[in-house]
Amino acid sequence: MKALTRIGERLIKKGIVSEETVQIALRIQEKEPPEKRRKLGEILINDFSVDRHLVYREIASIYAFREVDLSKDEMDDKCLKFISEVLSGLPKDKRSIVLKKKIIPYKLLDEKKNTLIFLTPDPTDREIPEIAMYFGYKRYEIAYCRMEQLDELIKKITPVENEYLELLQEITPEVQSVEEEEEFQEEALDAEINQSLLVNLVEGCLVEAVRRGASDIHIMPRDKSTTDILFRIDGKLQLWLRQENTKPEAIAAVFKDRSKNVNRFEREKAQDGFIQRKVDDYLIRYRVSILPIVGSEYQRRFESIVIRILDDRKVITDLNKLGFQKKAKEDFLKAIKKPSGIVILTGPTGSGKSTTLMAALHHVIDPTLNVITIEEPVEYLIRGARQLKIGEKMNFDQALRCILRHDPDIVMVGEIRDLKTAEIAIKLANTGHLTFSTLHTNDAASAVSRLYKMGIEPFLIAYAINIVVAQRLVRTICNNCKEEVKNINPNIPLSLGFTDEEIENTTFYRGAGCEKCNYSGYKGRVAIHEALYFHKEIRQVILSSNSQINEEAIKDLAIKEGMLTLRASGRERIKEGITTCDEVAFVTAED
Repeated sequence: MKALTRIGERLIKKGIVSEETVQIALRIQEKEPPEKRRKLGEILINDFSVDRHLVYREIASIYAFREVDLSKDEMDDKCLKFISEVLSGLPKDKRSIVLKKKIIPYKLLDEKKNTLIFLTPDPTDREIPEIAMYFGYKRYEIAYCRMEQLDELIKKITPVENEYLELLQEITPEVQSVEEEEEFQEEALDAEINQSLLVNLVEGCLVEAVRRGASDIHIMPRDKSTTDILFRIDGKLQLWLRQENTKPEAIAAVFKDRSKNVNRFEREKAQDGFIQRKVDDYLIRYRVSILPIVGSEYQRRFESIVIRILDDRKVITDLNKLGFQKKAKEDFLKAIKKPSGIVILTGPTGSGKSTTLMAALHHVIDPTLNVITIEEPVEYLIRGARQLKIGEKMNFDQALRCILRHDPDIVMVGEIRDLKTAEIAIKLANTGHLTFSTLHTNDAASAVSRLYKMGIEPFLIAYAINIVVAQRLVRTICNNCKEEVKNINPNIPLSLGFTDEEIENTTFYRGAGCEKCNYSGYKGRVAIHEALYFHKEIRQVILSSNSQINEEAIKDLAIKEGMLTLRASGRERIKEGITTCDEVAFVTAED
């Protein structure tokens, strides 16, 4: 056993990592060549998915660096202006290094103003002294700040220009005029693409969608010369650009040209492809879906294109950040810590099921375990897991049949889609494997009925499942324009299940609408959960089922045990001042 470092001892003592994990990390460090040897903290974060902030906060404490929490320390315009001015005084090459390393000048320390405080996500970075010399101050002090907060600060002080969109300003109406044609001609389409700047439009769209935090891009033809490009932000579609005087087929052709596994000249059937781009020095993957649609002019070949943005930076690896309420979190942790059984996430498309599964997997992944995932398609890469590649030579069903021979400990099946998938998931659970999957149902109890109607026997359902979690995402009120709702109509909260006493004791809020939230009143989203844990009584109700599953009995029993329904979970979010009655009513059904 290797001697523990001071940092390793501190992390073990605080319960951040186990001694076994630190020992494995130290062995990995020892095997690395000296010139490429990583620090212990880096190995724990990158190879073992340990929370970065927890590690570096302890490292900063060991070396007596103070911590600056930008969420509590108000960043007024004066402070932002100071940071921007100090950075703008640097040559371009040095400013680029500073921003890349995230070593940011923050404020002057004393009255003499000769000591500059720097914020950094890694106060032990050996390049700090050299970079500090760029700024010309006699003294400097280093303060630790968490990476996510520095990323937000950098966005505020250095709004990035989209060079593709700047080039679009040069387009003139004459260049993009559309000739009237009775028939669709490939030559005319090529000519329009070549003489216009549609390539810049498409590349600019891909970049801008990432920077605005969109989850999807929609390209939708409106008529023979107009196309709408929309971004889905916080679950809602927002018009980004209406491109006029341009054939929709030309715009579609440019998107298709930039997509892998897509035939530009095929316009009669659905196609799926992908794009990869580096945006702000980070590799972003885009999943492309193309469908032929009917337009007002029969001879035109219109297509709808939807592009899902897969940004690994958005993957949540910390269960604490998912926003589980107390009872739901306790039950979920209890379920995923079991050595076997099925954990099922339910909800419609876009309800955050995959995000919750990713966080759960990161919580249980361990170098001593063989974790296998079967997804079609693979959305996010999971460090430490073996993600099977589904294709023509190995389809989803073949992969499912093979995994039992591959000695798994934990398996994630992207979706229980039919009886065959359900049977294999049940078999995995009953042979000592922890299994994660998703199912499309409205609430937790109806997942039991769905499996039963697929053909799974009640006794298998009762003893194979650990927990079913129904999930939705509700938009959160914009903090910049948040205001109290005066004299709320009591019928609105009453319709959501509030009691008169709760209405009296609750302060209701709304977003007035501002530039930061695109005048919607909402910024960001948070999950609400209905966590149905399979304890002894729930299993007994399922076992006693005859011709059909009694969903109401399961639900009533779970509520008595402390389960919050989706609507009850939403009410708690309203009481916390996080969201509105309208938003909870929109995403949940009556209990």
